[in-house]
Amino acid sequence: MDRAPKEKLLTPSFFFACFGNFLLFFGFYLLLPVLPVYLMETFHATSSQVGLILSCYVVAALSIRPFSGFLADRFQRKTVYLLGYGLFVAAFIAYPMVETMLLFVLLRVLHGLTFGMVTTSGNTLIVDIMPSSRRGEGLGYFGIANNLAMAAGPMIGLMLLDAGHSYNMLFYTALICGIVGYGFAANIKAPIKPRAASEPLSFDRFFLKKGLLAGVSLLLMAIPYGITTSYIALYAKVLHIHGTTGLFFSLMALGLIASRTFAGKLIDRGKLVHVIVSGQTVIMLAFGLFGLIGFLTDHHLQLVSFCFFLVSFLLGVGYGMIFPAYNTLFVDLAPNNRRATASSTYLTSWDLGIGIGLVFGANLSGWLGFPITYEVGTILVLVSTLFFLRKAGPSYLINKLR
Repeated sequence: MDRAPKEKLLTPSFFFACFGNFLLFFGFYLLLPVLPVYLMETFHATSSQVGLILSCYVVAALSIRPFSGFLADRFQRKTVYLLGYGLFVAAFIAYPMVETMLLFVLLRVLHGLTFGMVTTSGNTLIVDIMPSSRRGEGLGYFGIANNLAMAAGPMIGLMLLDAGHSYNMLFYTALICGIVGYGFAANIKAPIKPRAASEPLSFDRFFLKKGLLAGVSLLLMAIPYGITTSYIALYAKVLHIHGTTGLFFSLMALGLIASRTFAGKLIDRGKLVHVIVSGQTVIMLAFGLFGLIGFLTDHHLQLVSFCFFLVSFLLGVGYGMIFPAYNTLFVDLAPNNRRATASSTYLTSWDLGIGIGLVFGANLSGWLGFPITYEVGTILVLVSTLFFLRKAGPSYLINKLR
């Protein structure tokens, strides 16, 4: 019996969406490692002030996501996406004009709001333009754009800064990338969504109730990830491994890209639960090893260095498996007119976990040290996995719509 031909995934609109997404995140990551130095040199900010100022961006993005999901479900998703994208790009114009720390804080808040809006609506729009039978695969490829930006953005930003280029030149580079990315985004051909009927406002219009159990599991997975991305340079110093933060993230990005190429196809074959459990198991082993090497520093430095970079790749593989799987899970739980709400719940759960990791990691590592902190992170991953197996996974299988 002949198999039905696969629905086409790699359309021009899909490529436009991926390129637009890459340039959006490239502009974001280009400035990420530069801003702390910029704040200290330009406004003489202390390290604690830098942390507080930069966290405003995350808080703003987190706070706007539920409302962005509501707007993208209520109106045309491409319209909401382009509005958010345009405002995000326009914010880069203001960076060279800011002359006080207060204005910089306000700018970061506004920029965070636009970032939350464009990423929520963009994550929904990509689902609209791909065939449902290849959703996991498509989300995997779409996520690779983020991973490439995560690897290239900080490296190029620091390279330009080390070469003696001004901060304004970096801001304008991010602006140009954003303008080009907006051009790609504007050429996406999205289906016209029927006008939604007016509905009374309720909790379910901003958060996907059926996805809350999975949201708890994802939140627990985000906490140790937040600790790692924020404090990896400090842990590397504790392990006597110097000047390697860029390589750590490059290897993590390589792992993310590698696993996304096969995880999405497994998801489309009905293996979503297996992909999440397998990915979380890899992550659990990686964090367990990460904590363990902290006790070997004084005696096995070469082994510690090897394991340090092995962990970065394993974390990339594990998180690269669960990202498209969880994204697909939330979409599968929502009717078509609530897809943006599903994406918002997915991204909000992740951002909230990252935020907790920022605070949790600073306090616990100062109290017990990084090795114990990462063993606690391992326990959180174990709890998340058991919770998913007992509660979130069965709930998904009962309530999924497709």
